[in-house]
Amino acid sequence: MKYYLGLDNGGTTTKAALFDIEGKQICVVSNETRTISEKPGFVERDLNEIKETVYSTIRTLLEKTSVKVEDISGIGICGHGKGLYLVDENGDPVRNGILSTDNRAYRYTNQWAQDGTEEKVMKISCQHIMPFQPVALLAWLKDNEYDSYKRIHYIFECKDYVRFILTGQANAEITDYSGANLLNLYTKDYDVELLKLFGIDDLKDALPPLCGSLDIVAGINSETAKQTGLLEGTPVIGGMFDIDACALGVGVIDENKLCMIAGTWSINEYIRKQPVTDGRVKMNSLFCLDDYYLVEESSPTSAGNHAWFVKQLLPEASAEARKNGVSIYDQMNADVEEVSPYEFVPVFLPFTMASNVHPNAKGSFVGISVSHQRKHLERSVYEGIAFCHRYHFEKLMNTRDSDIECIRLAGGATKSKVWTQMFADVMGYPIETIGEDETGALGCAIAVAASAKDYPSLEEAVMHMAKPSGRFEPNKDLKEIYDQKYDLYLKTIDALDQLWDPMQDLIEHSI
Repeated sequence: MKYYLGLDNGGTTTKAALFDIEGKQICVVSNETRTISEKPGFVERDLNEIKETVYSTIRTLLEKTSVKVEDISGIGICGHGKGLYLVDENGDPVRNGILSTDNRAYRYTNQWAQDGTEEKVMKISCQHIMPFQPVALLAWLKDNEYDSYKRIHYIFECKDYVRFILTGQANAEITDYSGANLLNLYTKDYDVELLKLFGIDDLKDALPPLCGSLDIVAGINSETAKQTGLLEGTPVIGGMFDIDACALGVGVIDENKLCMIAGTWSINEYIRKQPVTDGRVKMNSLFCLDDYYLVEESSPTSAGNHAWFVKQLLPEASAEARKNGVSIYDQMNADVEEVSPYEFVPVFLPFTMASNVHPNAKGSFVGISVSHQRKHLERSVYEGIAFCHRYHFEKLMNTRDSDIECIRLAGGATKSKVWTQMFADVMGYPIETIGEDETGALGCAIAVAASAKDYPSLEEAVMHMAKPSGRFEPNKDLKEIYDQKYDLYLKTIDALDQLWDPMQDLIEHSI
Protein backbone atom coordinates (compact mmCIF):
# COMPACT_ATOMS: atom_id res chain seq x y z
CA MET A 1 0.00 0.00 0.00
CA LYS A 2 1.27 3.47 -0.87
CA TYR A 3 0.80 6.55 1.27
CA TYR A 4 1.71 10.19 0.87
CA LEU A 5 2.51 12.65 3.65
CA GLY A 6 1.39 16.24 3.25
CA LEU A 7 2.67 19.03 5.50
CA ASP A 8 0.73 22.30 5.63
CA ASN A 9 2.47 25.14 7.45
CA GLY A 10 0.01 27.99 7.85
CA GLY A 11 0.18 31.23 9.77
CA THR A 12 -1.47 29.76 12.87
CA THR A 13 -1.12 25.96 12.63
CA THR A 14 1.21 23.21 11.50
CA LYS A 15 -0.58 20.18 10.07
CA ALA A 16 0.62 16.77 8.96
CA ALA A 17 -1.72 14.36 7.17
CA LEU A 18 -1.41 10.96 5.53
CA PHE A 19 -3.38 10.05 2.42
CA ASP A 20 -3.72 6.89 0.38
CA ILE A 21 -3.58 6.63 -3.40
CA GLU A 22 -7.33 7.40 -3.67
CA GLY A 23 -6.97 10.62 -1.71
CA LYS A 24 -8.55 9.24 1.46
CA GLN A 25 -7.29 10.99 4.58
CA ILE A 26 -5.89 8.31 6.90
CA CYS A 27 -4.81 10.49 9.80
CA VAL A 28 -4.14 14.15 10.55
CA VAL A 29 -2.38 15.93 13.40
CA SER A 30 -2.56 19.68 13.90
CA ASN A 31 -0.62 21.89 16.31
CA GLU A 32 -1.04 25.59 16.93
CA THR A 33 2.03 27.71 16.32
CA ARG A 34 2.83 30.54 18.69
CA THR A 35 3.02 34.03 17.24
CA ILE A 36 5.01 36.90 18.70
CA SER A 37 3.70 40.45 18.39
CA GLU A 38 5.85 42.76 20.49
CA LYS A 39 4.80 45.88 18.57
CA PRO A 40 1.63 46.79 16.66
CA GLY A 41 1.95 45.53 13.10
CA PHE A 42 4.78 43.11 13.96
CA VAL A 43 3.90 39.40 13.68
CA GLU A 44 6.72 36.89 14.10
CA ARG A 45 7.52 33.27 14.97
CA ASP A 46 10.51 31.62 16.62
CA LEU A 47 12.23 29.51 13.95
CA ASN A 48 13.53 27.00 16.49
CA GLU A 49 9.98 26.52 17.75
CA ILE A 50 8.83 25.94 14.17
CA LYS A 51 11.46 23.21 13.84
CA GLU A 52 10.36 21.47 17.02
CA THR A 53 6.68 21.79 16.09
CA VAL A 54 7.29 20.25 12.66
CA TYR A 55 9.20 17.38 14.25
CA SER A 56 6.59 16.73 16.94
CA THR A 57 3.65 17.00 14.52
CA ILE A 58 5.13 14.38 12.19
CA ARG A 59 6.19 12.17 15.12
CA THR A 60 2.69 12.25 16.63
CA LEU A 61 1.13 11.48 13.25
CA LEU A 62 3.27 8.37 12.82
CA GLU A 63 2.52 7.27 16.38
CA LYS A 64 -1.23 7.57 15.80
CA THR A 65 -1.34 5.40 12.69
CA SER A 66 -0.35 1.84 11.89
CA VAL A 67 1.09 2.86 8.51
CA LYS A 68 4.63 1.57 8.03
CA VAL A 69 7.14 4.32 7.32
CA GLU A 70 8.57 2.33 4.41
CA ASP A 71 5.13 2.58 2.75
CA ILE A 72 5.29 6.40 2.70
CA SER A 73 6.24 7.13 -0.90
CA GLY A 74 7.17 10.74 -0.37
CA ILE A 75 6.53 14.02 1.37
CA GLY A 76 5.08 17.22 -0.02
CA ILE A 77 5.15 20.54 1.82
CA CYS A 78 3.11 23.69 1.43
CA GLY A 79 3.11 26.83 3.49
CA HIS A 80 1.84 30.37 3.68
CA GLY A 81 3.29 32.67 1.07
CA LYS A 82 4.95 36.03 1.61
CA GLY A 83 6.62 36.61 4.98
CA LEU A 84 10.33 36.05 5.55
CA TYR A 85 12.45 33.22 6.98
CA LEU A 86 16.23 33.73 7.12
CA VAL A 87 19.23 31.55 8.00
CA ASP A 88 22.93 32.31 8.31
CA GLU A 89 25.89 30.48 6.78
CA ASN A 90 25.67 27.79 9.48
CA GLY A 91 22.01 27.14 8.73
CA ASP A 92 20.92 28.76 12.00
CA PRO A 93 18.11 31.33 12.24
CA VAL A 94 19.20 34.92 11.68
CA ARG A 95 16.18 36.19 13.61
CA ASN A 96 12.53 35.33 14.16
CA GLY A 97 10.51 34.48 11.08
CA ILE A 98 8.10 37.15 9.88
CA LEU A 99 4.56 36.11 8.99
CA SER A 100 2.38 37.15 6.09
CA THR A 101 0.17 39.18 8.45
CA ASP A 102 3.03 41.54 9.35
CA ASN A 103 2.59 45.21 8.41
CA ARG A 104 5.83 46.87 9.54
CA ALA A 105 6.96 47.68 5.99
CA TYR A 106 3.81 49.47 4.82
CA ARG A 107 5.64 52.81 4.42
CA TYR A 108 7.98 51.21 1.88
CA THR A 109 5.13 49.98 -0.31
CA ASN A 110 3.41 53.35 -0.06
CA GLN A 111 6.60 55.09 -1.18
CA TRP A 112 7.20 52.64 -4.04
CA ALA A 113 3.64 53.20 -5.25
CA GLN A 114 4.16 56.98 -5.24
CA ASP A 115 7.63 57.18 -6.80
CA GLY A 116 6.93 54.89 -9.76
CA THR A 117 8.84 51.85 -8.49
CA GLU A 118 5.71 49.71 -8.33
CA GLU A 119 4.86 50.47 -11.96
CA LYS A 120 8.34 49.33 -13.03
CA VAL A 121 8.09 46.22 -10.86
CA MET A 122 4.70 45.32 -12.32
CA LYS A 123 6.21 45.08 -15.81
CA ILE A 124 8.61 42.37 -14.62
CA SER A 125 6.81 40.44 -11.87
CA CYS A 126 3.14 41.13 -12.81
CA GLN A 127 2.49 41.96 -9.17
CA HIS A 128 1.68 44.87 -6.96
CA ILE A 129 4.01 45.20 -3.97
CA MET A 130 2.65 44.19 -0.58
CA PRO A 131 4.18 45.11 2.80
CA PHE A 132 4.34 41.47 3.90
CA GLN A 133 6.28 40.29 0.85
CA PRO A 134 9.94 39.44 1.47
CA VAL A 135 11.17 42.31 -0.72
CA ALA A 136 9.53 44.95 1.47
CA LEU A 137 10.57 43.20 4.67
CA LEU A 138 14.16 42.91 3.48
CA ALA A 139 14.23 46.62 2.67
CA TRP A 140 12.92 47.30 6.19
CA LEU A 141 15.59 45.04 7.71
CA LYS A 142 18.33 46.80 5.74
CA ASP A 143 17.29 50.12 7.25
CA ASN A 144 16.31 48.98 10.74
CA GLU A 145 18.20 45.76 11.57
CA TYR A 146 21.36 45.90 9.52
CA ASP A 147 23.16 43.44 11.80
CA SER A 148 20.54 40.84 10.88
CA TYR A 149 20.54 41.87 7.23
CA LYS A 150 24.29 41.34 6.75
CA ARG A 151 24.11 37.83 8.28
CA ILE A 152 21.62 36.54 5.68
CA HIS A 153 22.87 33.48 3.81
CA TYR A 154 19.56 32.12 2.51
CA ILE A 155 16.23 33.84 1.98
CA PHE A 156 13.40 31.35 2.50
CA GLU A 157 9.66 31.32 2.25
CA CYS A 158 7.88 29.36 5.00
CA LYS A 159 7.63 25.91 3.41
CA ASP A 160 11.10 26.18 1.88
CA TYR A 161 12.50 26.74 5.37
CA VAL A 162 10.60 23.67 6.58
CA ARG A 163 12.02 21.61 3.69
CA PHE A 164 15.47 22.89 4.66
CA ILE A 165 14.86 21.65 8.22
CA LEU A 166 13.82 18.20 7.02
CA THR A 167 16.53 17.67 4.39
CA GLY A 168 19.36 20.14 4.93
CA GLN A 169 19.01 21.08 1.24
CA ALA A 170 18.34 24.72 0.31
CA ASN A 171 15.94 25.30 -2.59
CA ALA A 172 13.41 27.90 -3.65
CA GLU A 173 10.26 26.37 -5.12
CA ILE A 174 9.00 28.34 -8.07
CA THR A 175 5.30 28.89 -7.22
CA ASP A 176 6.20 30.45 -3.86
CA TYR A 177 9.01 32.69 -5.06
CA SER A 178 7.00 33.81 -8.08
CA GLY A 179 4.44 35.14 -5.57
CA ALA A 180 7.08 37.03 -3.62
CA ASN A 181 8.08 39.69 -6.20
CA LEU A 182 11.43 37.92 -6.62
CA LEU A 183 10.89 36.36 -10.07
CA ASN A 184 10.43 37.64 -13.58
CA LEU A 185 7.13 35.97 -14.55
CA TYR A 186 8.09 35.90 -18.22
CA THR A 187 11.54 34.33 -17.90
CA LYS A 188 10.43 32.29 -14.83
CA ASP A 189 13.73 33.06 -13.17
CA TYR A 190 15.27 35.48 -10.72
CA ASP A 191 15.80 38.98 -12.08
CA VAL A 192 18.47 41.21 -10.58
CA GLU A 193 16.62 44.26 -11.96
CA LEU A 194 13.82 43.55 -9.48
CA LEU A 195 16.28 43.43 -6.61
CA LYS A 196 17.81 46.73 -7.74
CA LEU A 197 14.39 48.38 -7.79
CA PHE A 198 13.90 47.32 -4.16
CA GLY A 199 17.42 48.34 -3.17
CA ILE A 200 18.41 44.81 -2.11
CA ASP A 201 20.51 43.61 -5.06
CA ASP A 202 23.39 42.90 -2.64
CA LEU A 203 21.36 39.83 -1.60
CA LYS A 204 21.22 38.19 -5.03
CA ASP A 205 23.49 35.34 -3.89
CA ALA A 206 21.20 34.62 -0.91
CA LEU A 207 18.40 33.40 -3.17
CA PRO A 208 18.42 29.57 -3.12
CA PRO A 209 18.46 27.52 -6.36
CA LEU A 210 15.00 27.28 -7.93
CA CYS A 211 13.12 23.99 -8.14
CA GLY A 212 9.72 22.85 -9.43
CA SER A 213 6.73 21.77 -7.38
CA LEU A 214 7.05 18.09 -8.34
CA ASP A 215 10.85 17.91 -8.35
CA ILE A 216 12.36 15.47 -5.85
CA VAL A 217 14.91 17.82 -4.31
CA ALA A 218 16.31 15.70 -1.48
CA GLY A 219 15.57 12.96 1.02
CA ILE A 220 14.83 13.08 4.74
CA ASN A 221 18.14 13.52 6.55
CA SER A 222 19.38 11.48 9.52
CA GLU A 223 18.50 14.11 12.14
CA THR A 224 14.92 14.39 10.91
CA ALA A 225 14.62 10.60 10.78
CA LYS A 226 15.81 10.43 14.39
CA GLN A 227 13.45 13.17 15.56
CA THR A 228 10.32 12.04 13.71
CA GLY A 229 10.51 8.32 13.00
CA LEU A 230 10.48 8.83 9.23
CA LEU A 231 12.73 6.66 7.12
CA GLU A 232 15.98 8.39 6.19
CA GLY A 233 16.06 9.12 2.48
CA THR A 234 12.26 9.33 2.07
CA PRO A 235 11.83 11.60 -1.00
CA VAL A 236 10.79 15.20 -0.41
CA ILE A 237 9.42 17.15 -3.38
CA GLY A 238 9.60 20.89 -3.98
CA GLY A 239 6.04 21.35 -2.78
CA MET A 240 4.17 24.57 -3.35
CA PHE A 241 2.65 27.81 -2.20
CA ASP A 242 -0.33 26.80 -0.03
CA ILE A 243 -2.78 28.51 -2.37
CA ASP A 244 -1.60 26.21 -5.18
CA ALA A 245 -1.92 23.18 -2.88
CA CYS A 246 -5.48 24.12 -1.92
CA ALA A 247 -6.41 24.68 -5.58
CA LEU A 248 -5.22 21.14 -6.33
CA GLY A 249 -6.92 19.82 -3.21
CA VAL A 250 -10.30 21.19 -4.31
CA GLY A 251 -9.82 20.09 -7.91
CA VAL A 252 -9.21 23.39 -9.70
CA ILE A 253 -7.17 22.35 -12.74
CA ASP A 254 -9.03 24.22 -15.47
CA GLU A 255 -10.30 27.74 -16.08
CA ASN A 256 -13.98 26.96 -15.44
CA LYS A 257 -13.80 26.94 -11.65
CA LEU A 258 -12.65 29.46 -9.09
CA CYS A 259 -11.03 28.58 -5.76
CA MET A 260 -11.76 30.38 -2.49
CA ILE A 261 -9.85 29.64 0.69
CA ALA A 262 -11.32 30.95 3.92
CA GLY A 263 -8.38 30.51 6.27
CA THR A 264 -6.13 33.04 7.96
CA TRP A 265 -6.09 34.66 4.54
CA SER A 266 -8.94 35.41 2.19
CA ILE A 267 -7.61 33.69 -0.93
CA ASN A 268 -9.55 34.01 -4.17
CA GLU A 269 -8.00 32.65 -7.35
CA TYR A 270 -8.32 31.04 -10.75
CA ILE A 271 -5.89 29.77 -13.37
CA ARG A 272 -5.32 30.98 -16.92
CA LYS A 273 -2.78 30.72 -19.70
CA GLN A 274 -1.71 34.37 -19.52
CA PRO A 275 -1.21 36.68 -16.52
CA VAL A 276 -3.41 39.73 -15.98
CA THR A 277 -0.94 42.53 -16.61
CA ASP A 278 -3.05 45.69 -16.44
CA GLY A 279 -2.85 46.04 -12.64
CA ARG A 280 -6.45 45.05 -11.92
CA VAL A 281 -5.45 42.18 -9.63
CA LYS A 282 -2.99 42.07 -6.75
CA MET A 283 -0.94 39.17 -7.93
CA ASN A 284 -0.10 36.75 -10.68
CA SER A 285 2.18 33.82 -9.90
CA LEU A 286 3.31 30.64 -11.59
CA PHE A 287 0.92 27.75 -10.98
CA CYS A 288 2.13 24.24 -10.19
CA LEU A 289 0.49 23.02 -13.42
CA ASP A 290 2.74 23.69 -16.40
CA ASP A 291 1.79 26.60 -18.69
CA TYR A 292 -0.70 28.11 -16.23
CA TYR A 293 -0.58 31.26 -14.16
CA LEU A 294 -2.46 31.64 -10.90
CA VAL A 295 -4.42 34.91 -10.79
CA GLU A 296 -5.03 35.93 -7.21
CA GLU A 297 -6.84 38.48 -5.10
CA SER A 298 -6.09 38.04 -1.42
CA SER A 299 -5.59 39.60 2.00
CA PRO A 300 -5.26 38.33 5.61
CA THR A 301 -8.93 39.13 6.27
CA SER A 302 -10.77 35.82 6.43
CA ALA A 303 -11.48 33.12 9.03
CA GLY A 304 -8.49 34.19 11.12
CA ASN A 305 -10.79 37.02 12.28
CA HIS A 306 -13.33 34.41 13.32
CA ALA A 307 -10.65 32.62 15.38
CA TRP A 308 -9.71 35.95 17.01
CA PHE A 309 -13.37 36.65 17.83
CA VAL A 310 -13.77 33.26 19.52
CA LYS A 311 -10.50 33.43 21.45
CA GLN A 312 -10.68 37.03 22.62
CA LEU A 313 -14.40 37.73 22.98
CA LEU A 314 -15.96 34.34 23.73
CA PRO A 315 -13.73 32.64 26.33
CA GLU A 316 -16.61 32.16 28.80
CA ALA A 317 -18.93 30.90 26.06
CA SER A 318 -16.24 28.48 24.92
CA ALA A 319 -15.79 27.18 28.46
CA GLU A 320 -19.55 26.80 28.87
CA ALA A 321 -19.81 24.94 25.57
CA ARG A 322 -17.05 22.52 26.60
CA LYS A 323 -18.79 21.98 29.93
CA ASN A 324 -21.97 21.06 28.04
CA GLY A 325 -20.08 18.72 25.72
CA VAL A 326 -20.55 20.80 22.57
CA SER A 327 -18.20 22.77 20.33
CA ILE A 328 -18.24 26.56 20.54
CA TYR A 329 -18.26 26.53 16.73
CA ASP A 330 -21.41 24.39 16.64
CA GLN A 331 -22.96 26.78 19.14
CA MET A 332 -22.04 29.75 16.97
CA ASN A 333 -23.56 28.11 13.91
CA ALA A 334 -26.81 27.58 15.82
CA ASP A 335 -26.74 31.20 17.03
CA VAL A 336 -26.16 32.54 13.51
CA GLU A 337 -29.05 30.49 12.13
CA GLU A 338 -31.35 32.12 14.70
CA VAL A 339 -30.75 35.52 13.09
CA SER A 340 -32.55 36.12 9.81
CA PRO A 341 -30.51 37.44 6.86
CA TYR A 342 -33.09 40.25 6.69
CA GLU A 343 -32.27 41.41 10.22
CA PHE A 344 -29.74 44.23 10.55
CA VAL A 345 -26.53 43.22 12.26
CA PRO A 346 -23.49 45.46 12.76
CA VAL A 347 -21.13 45.80 9.83
CA PHE A 348 -17.95 43.90 10.62
CA LEU A 349 -14.70 44.87 8.92
CA PRO A 350 -12.43 41.79 9.16
CA PHE A 351 -9.22 43.76 9.49
CA THR A 352 -7.90 42.57 12.88
CA MET A 353 -4.64 41.41 11.27
CA ALA A 354 -4.46 43.55 8.13
CA SER A 355 -6.69 45.04 5.47
CA ASN A 356 -7.33 44.86 1.74
CA VAL A 357 -8.40 48.50 1.42
CA HIS A 358 -5.99 50.61 3.47
CA PRO A 359 -2.63 49.57 4.95
CA ASN A 360 -3.57 50.89 8.40
CA ALA A 361 -7.26 49.91 8.56
CA LYS A 362 -8.34 48.15 11.74
CA GLY A 363 -11.03 45.62 12.55
CA SER A 364 -14.34 47.21 13.45
CA PHE A 365 -17.96 46.59 14.39
CA VAL A 366 -20.05 49.50 13.11
CA GLY A 367 -23.69 49.97 14.02
CA ILE A 368 -23.97 48.23 17.40
CA SER A 369 -27.08 49.09 19.38
CA VAL A 370 -28.43 48.06 22.78
CA SER A 371 -30.78 45.59 21.09
CA HIS A 372 -27.92 43.54 19.69
CA GLN A 373 -26.97 40.29 21.38
CA ARG A 374 -23.97 38.03 21.01
CA LYS A 375 -25.64 36.11 18.21
CA HIS A 376 -25.94 39.29 16.15
CA LEU A 377 -22.20 39.95 16.45
CA GLU A 378 -21.52 36.34 15.52
CA ARG A 379 -23.58 36.71 12.37
CA SER A 380 -21.88 40.00 11.55
CA VAL A 381 -18.48 38.23 11.69
CA TYR A 382 -19.72 35.56 9.26
CA GLU A 383 -21.19 38.19 6.93
CA GLY A 384 -18.21 40.56 7.08
CA ILE A 385 -15.75 37.84 6.13
CA ALA A 386 -17.99 36.68 3.27
CA PHE A 387 -18.30 40.29 2.03
CA CYS A 388 -14.52 40.69 2.08
CA HIS A 389 -14.22 37.57 -0.10
CA ARG A 390 -16.83 39.06 -2.43
CA TYR A 391 -14.73 42.23 -2.71
CA HIS A 392 -11.86 40.15 -4.08
CA PHE A 393 -14.17 37.86 -6.07
CA GLU A 394 -15.69 40.72 -8.04
CA LYS A 395 -12.26 42.06 -8.95
CA LEU A 396 -11.30 38.64 -10.28
CA MET A 397 -14.51 38.22 -12.26
CA ASN A 398 -13.90 41.58 -13.94
CA THR A 399 -10.70 40.15 -15.46
CA ARG A 400 -12.40 37.16 -17.09
CA ASP A 401 -13.81 36.80 -20.58
CA SER A 402 -16.09 33.92 -19.58
CA ASP A 403 -18.23 32.94 -16.61
CA ILE A 404 -17.40 30.18 -14.14
CA GLU A 405 -19.26 26.96 -13.37
CA CYS A 406 -18.85 27.14 -9.59
CA ILE A 407 -16.63 28.15 -6.71
CA ARG A 408 -14.64 25.44 -4.92
CA LEU A 409 -14.37 26.46 -1.26
CA ALA A 410 -11.68 25.35 1.21
CA GLY A 411 -10.70 26.41 4.71
CA GLY A 412 -12.41 26.79 8.04
CA ALA A 413 -15.70 28.10 6.66
CA THR A 414 -16.43 24.72 5.02
CA LYS A 415 -16.86 23.14 8.46
CA SER A 416 -20.03 25.24 8.85
CA LYS A 417 -23.00 24.50 6.58
CA VAL A 418 -24.66 27.80 7.47
CA TRP A 419 -21.50 29.74 6.63
CA THR A 420 -20.89 27.83 3.39
CA GLN A 421 -24.48 28.53 2.33
CA MET A 422 -23.92 32.19 3.17
CA PHE A 423 -20.89 32.21 0.85
CA ALA A 424 -23.07 30.84 -1.96
CA ASP A 425 -25.78 33.44 -1.28
CA VAL A 426 -23.34 36.37 -1.02
CA MET A 427 -21.38 35.43 -4.16
CA GLY A 428 -24.44 34.35 -6.13
CA TYR A 429 -22.71 31.20 -7.41
CA PRO A 430 -22.83 27.51 -6.46
CA ILE A 431 -20.29 26.50 -3.85
CA GLU A 432 -18.72 23.02 -3.94
CA THR A 433 -16.67 21.47 -1.16
CA ILE A 434 -14.30 18.51 -1.00
CA GLY A 435 -14.74 15.54 1.32
CA GLU A 436 -11.37 15.85 3.04
CA ASP A 437 -10.85 18.73 5.47
CA GLU A 438 -7.14 19.31 4.93
CA THR A 439 -7.15 20.43 1.33
CA GLY A 440 -3.69 22.00 1.53
CA ALA A 441 -2.12 18.76 2.76
CA LEU A 442 -4.20 16.85 0.20
CA GLY A 443 -2.82 19.03 -2.58
CA CYS A 444 0.70 18.16 -1.38
CA ALA A 445 -0.18 14.45 -1.38
CA ILE A 446 -1.57 14.73 -4.92
CA ALA A 447 1.70 16.30 -6.05
CA VAL A 448 3.71 13.49 -4.43
CA ALA A 449 1.53 10.88 -6.17
CA ALA A 450 2.18 12.56 -9.53
CA SER A 451 5.89 12.99 -8.79
CA ALA A 452 6.15 9.27 -7.92
CA LYS A 453 4.46 8.43 -11.27
CA ASP A 454 1.62 6.66 -9.48
CA TYR A 455 -0.58 8.64 -11.85
CA PRO A 456 0.43 9.56 -15.42
CA SER A 457 -0.03 13.28 -14.81
CA LEU A 458 -0.84 15.83 -12.14
CA GLU A 459 -4.29 16.34 -13.70
CA GLU A 460 -4.98 12.61 -13.49
CA ALA A 461 -3.93 12.54 -9.84
CA VAL A 462 -6.28 15.45 -9.07
CA MET A 463 -9.23 13.78 -10.77
CA HIS A 464 -8.75 10.58 -8.75
CA MET A 465 -7.83 12.09 -5.38
CA ALA A 466 -9.87 15.32 -5.06
CA LYS A 467 -13.55 14.34 -4.98
CA PRO A 468 -16.38 16.90 -4.53
CA SER A 469 -18.63 16.01 -1.60
CA GLY A 470 -21.10 18.87 -1.21
CA ARG A 471 -22.82 21.51 -3.33
CA PHE A 472 -24.64 24.61 -2.08
CA GLU A 473 -26.86 26.50 -4.52
CA PRO A 474 -27.36 30.25 -3.99
CA ASN A 475 -30.76 31.29 -2.67
CA LYS A 476 -31.99 33.75 -5.29
CA ASP A 477 -34.55 35.18 -2.85
CA LEU A 478 -31.68 36.50 -0.71
CA LYS A 479 -29.83 38.27 -3.52
CA GLU A 480 -31.41 41.68 -2.92
CA ILE A 481 -30.80 41.78 0.85
CA TYR A 482 -27.21 40.61 0.55
CA ASP A 483 -26.57 43.15 -2.21
CA GLN A 484 -27.90 45.87 0.09
CA LYS A 485 -25.77 44.67 2.99
CA TYR A 486 -22.68 44.44 0.78
CA ASP A 487 -23.27 47.97 -0.48
CA LEU A 488 -23.41 49.16 3.15
CA TYR A 489 -20.17 47.25 3.84
CA LEU A 490 -18.44 49.16 1.01
CA LYS A 491 -19.87 52.50 2.15
CA THR A 492 -18.65 51.82 5.70
CA ILE A 493 -15.13 51.22 4.39
CA ASP A 494 -15.24 54.48 2.43
CA ALA A 495 -16.60 56.46 5.38
CA LEU A 496 -13.81 55.28 7.71
CA ASP A 497 -10.95 55.73 5.27
CA GLN A 498 -9.76 59.04 6.72
CA LEU A 499 -9.45 57.61 10.24
CA TRP A 500 -6.73 55.03 9.71
CA ASP A 501 -3.60 57.16 9.25
CA PRO A 502 -4.15 59.41 12.30
CA MET A 503 -5.10 56.31 14.28
CA GLN A 504 -1.82 54.65 13.22
CA ASP A 505 0.10 57.77 14.27
CA LEU A 506 -1.44 57.54 17.74
CA ILE A 507 -0.58 53.85 17.93
CA GLU A 508 3.04 54.42 16.95
CA HIS A 509 3.46 57.33 19.36
CA SER A 510 2.07 55.24 22.20
CA ILE A 511 4.76 52.55 21.82
